Amino acid sequence: MDPEASRNARESLELAFQMSNILETGLDRQTLSVLVALCEKGLNPESLAALVKEPRREPQTNPTTTSTVPTFP
Repeated sequence: MDPEASRNARESLELAFQMSNILETGLDRQTLSVLVALCEKGLNPESLAALVKEPRREPQTNPTTTSTVPTFP
């Protein structure tokens, strides 16, 4: 990639990251970069968005912090 194209790519990613922050998506630069690259490869952006949102909808349970030992009064 030539220097001009590389600079444009960095600026575009920075702009997308700023928009992502304004929209409070919670995506970091690396994740956003991967998602943009997948879109550029032809993946459907709406499908990718659904995949990103899905894990966030599931309840966050951590089995190591759930106590299975009964407590007595």
